[in-house]
Amino acid sequence: MKKLLKYCAVLFTGLFLLSLGAVLYVLAQVRPMPEQTKQYVVGMPAMADELSTPAAYSGLHPRYSSRPNETFSFPISLGSTGPVQPLFAGANRYPFLCGRNKVHSLQPMIDNQHRLGVPVYGGDGDKGLSEEIIGYSKDCSHLTQASYFYNRLGTAKFYPLAEANNDIAKITVNGREIDFIVRLETGTINRYFYGLAVLKGAGSLAEPSVENWNQRLIYQFRGGVGIGKRQGNIKSADLLERRYEAIKQGYAVVYSTANQTSNHYNIWLAEDTALRVKKQFQSLYGEPLYTVGIGGSGGAIQQYLFAQNNPELLDAAIALYSYPDMVTQTTYVMDCEPLEYYFDVTDAANPLWRSWKKRSLIEGVNAQEEADNEFAFLSYAAALLNGELPKISKGSSECVQGWRGLTPVVHNPNFIHFSKKYRRRIADNEHWTHWDDLKQFYGVDEHGYANSTWDNVGVQYGLQALRNGDISPELFLNINSHVGGWKPFHEMEQEKYWLMLGKVLPVDFSQWSHHNMLLSEGAKPAARTRGSLAAMHGAYRSGHVFLGYADIPIIDLRHYLEDELDMHHSTASFASRVRMLKGQGHADNQLIWMTEKPHIPIVEALSLLDQWLQNQRLHPDKTIAANKPAAAQDACFNAAGQLLAEGEDVWNGDWNQQPDGACSQVYPRYKTSREVAGDSIAGDVFKCQLQPVAQAMAAGVYGRINMQPLQAQLERVFPEGVCDYSQKDAGLPVSVWLGEPSQQLVASPTGLGERVAAVEEVELNNAALNNTALNKPVLDDATLHSTSVDKAAGHPVGRSHGQGTAAISVAPMALSLLQP
Repeated sequence: MKKLLKYCAVLFTGLFLLSLGAVLYVLAQVRPMPEQTKQYVVGMPAMADELSTPAAYSGLHPRYSSRPNETFSFPISLGSTGPVQPLFAGANRYPFLCGRNKVHSLQPMIDNQHRLGVPVYGGDGDKGLSEEIIGYSKDCSHLTQASYFYNRLGTAKFYPLAEANNDIAKITVNGREIDFIVRLETGTINRYFYGLAVLKGAGSLAEPSVENWNQRLIYQFRGGVGIGKRQGNIKSADLLERRYEAIKQGYAVVYSTANQTSNHYNIWLAEDTALRVKKQFQSLYGEPLYTVGIGGSGGAIQQYLFAQNNPELLDAAIALYSYPDMVTQTTYVMDCEPLEYYFDVTDAANPLWRSWKKRSLIEGVNAQEEADNEFAFLSYAAALLNGELPKISKGSSECVQGWRGLTPVVHNPNFIHFSKKYRRRIADNEHWTHWDDLKQFYGVDEHGYANSTWDNVGVQYGLQALRNGDISPELFLNINSHVGGWKPFHEMEQEKYWLMLGKVLPVDFSQWSHHNMLLSEGAKPAARTRGSLAAMHGAYRSGHVFLGYADIPIIDLRHYLEDELDMHHSTASFASRVRMLKGQGHADNQLIWMTEKPHIPIVEALSLLDQWLQNQRLHPDKTIAANKPAAAQDACFNAAGQLLAEGEDVWNGDWNQQPDGACSQVYPRYKTSREVAGDSIAGDVFKCQLQPVAQAMAAGVYGRINMQPLQAQLERVFPEGVCDYSQKDAGLPVSVWLGEPSQQLVASPTGLGERVAAVEEVELNNAALNNTALNKPVLDDATLHSTSVDKAAGHPVGRSHGQGTAAISVAPMALSLLQP
């Protein structure tokens, strides 16, 4: 009887889901997706670079190379358009999807009649567009326009000045009370929208005045996970409401959708555009006293990389919810689904994995037993429609809540969540990956796909759990025998994401993308993925990896979000700090502040940085550290904004081999899967160097666990050896800064010879040391003092702040990052 009831329940649920799926499918076809418009990409120009097989980047690192002189005449006047081609970031790539200027609701400018780009329609934007196509736009340019917005009394909202009705808020700036009215300018630069927001003065829209500006500039950065091929959208709130408090104090704010990483992660293009946006601002308003960056997630990544690659772009940074960079995060993030598939399916009979906290023993990241698994319903539905009982237990982890859905976005060339915005033949022929978007740096393989840095050969998943006695040697072997890598790009299939791909039912649904994994074939261990050394070299040399050099003050500020299973984990802040200790020998110019919602001390951060930067103006002969205000200390706060602790030791913990400090006790960090596997918190190893299993045993890699009886099995699972994380990254090129010898004379800016000579000496010294000390998980004195830094100056050798500008010849949380 129980069996009959079980199958009746399955049948009833299946019929219900069948009906539900049919209804949802019809609705999806009848009703357009949010933000869907008549403007989709119908054609694209032929590109010369697509006909060749580009090699990975091998030139000078952007930190030691010059930028060309500007060729565009700024400012862009009202009614004109900005530059289309980047200055040094390389040729424009196509297809390119036009976004929306929601400030003015106008279509892009017509630039061709050859069906290239998106169609432009006749009619009046205010009254609606006609069905008549009057031209096409492949580069999505918009006329530069400006208008006034006012802050409505009693709110943090802004509205067009024409809508004011005796409800304009008053503010005090420079000792005078004025109406809170902002001049907002928008246009396009390098094909991306830009915006400038400054308090209205006595001047006109065309010739603004500066009397209400406090001479300080904020560059707004934004995050997300993007793979290029689109412009993004802009709206007034992106500047005015996000930076309400700062504008109220007289700060000017600038922004570009090229500096929003939900559109792309090309740091050259981001820098190229940011320099030009600043040029537009300075041409209108003059030089600011300083420029401070503010932005979260991918917006923080840009700030860390700009501080390293071109420290003259920003004078200080407020890095919110930071990571050191994007590409090294893929290393552990792309472990998530293979491990989750093992827990949910391969080893589903093991009761251990019904406890989500036990999964953290292997994945490292936080997990909670009672959290709602947003993907559970679809998994239940798929199982029931296949006549099976669901196997996934209640609960979730950061891997699921924070990162699920982003591996396909970054790594599957067949999948993109906005493919309906492109003509079918275009969408089908594109490679939709982060790697392809940056193939000028990563290079291309023999199949025409961009190379990838991701590698897990020799990675011993769950090693720390084994050493601690939390899992048995047999389970450790089982995990590593069954958890493989990802298929090569030319073998990958489309994702199985139900309605997102126009499917009626989730029968063939896979939340893990397991059909694209390298799975075990029974007795044979699962194959691992071998990353491209060329791609790794290109990532390092092109400045897409944060190597720990930052020539500006940085406040690394975040909410503690581990309890929400959010992807923005606190470990990332300490990864940046350890890289700075390894790279420049100190982290005196980085503060880590952590708090809880709703408290967010951005105003306090701006005030502190103002003191710091003013000190530097008064004492340019002193180092950044010497100019640091007394209040510039590591700190943590509670949700009410009360200071819990501050000082140089409050964040001590396992990351620096110290007892937990006061803040670490309040806000404990979690590890990543690679840290559990033996890597350091720095997370800067793309590909580990390998050692034979016998050598690993002799070196004490397995702690007190006797693996001698299992040596043959270990060698079968790891035929090439296991990771030796005491060695440097196998993907680190011999010359990070100077590139290949044939590329070293690409640029010859003033002073480059002296800087290159200094770097050569440093790299020779590092080569002699083999960088071993700098890559050990334990930070000893050798680690802290074997650096390429002139500590007396406080800056890396050959590069001092103030020199001339250096040329560069889908989870609930995750889905929000994909929105334009």
